[in-house]
Amino acid sequence: MPRRPLPPELRLPHPQRLPPRSPGYERILAAHEAALDRGDDGYLDPRTGRSVLTAAFLWDRDRCCDTGCRHCPYLPRPED
Repeated sequence: MPRRPLPPELRLPHPQRLPPRSPGYERILAAHEAALDRGDDGYLDPRTGRSVLTAAFLWDRDRCCDTGCRHCPYLPRPED
């Protein structure tokens, strides 16, 4: 089944889940973007080697599962 399109503003992780000053932030974003481009459900965190689900995969769930996912698209976003 094809995925629902992920809104562009949800491609970046919520700053409460991955603050921009986190070590390896740019590498993490690059790994997430590459996984999104490939259509993968997840990627390996470049710092820890652990599996992380993409925002697109989580978006398809239609709800937050309340487990603290890094790329959860259902968290309220700070106002710009």
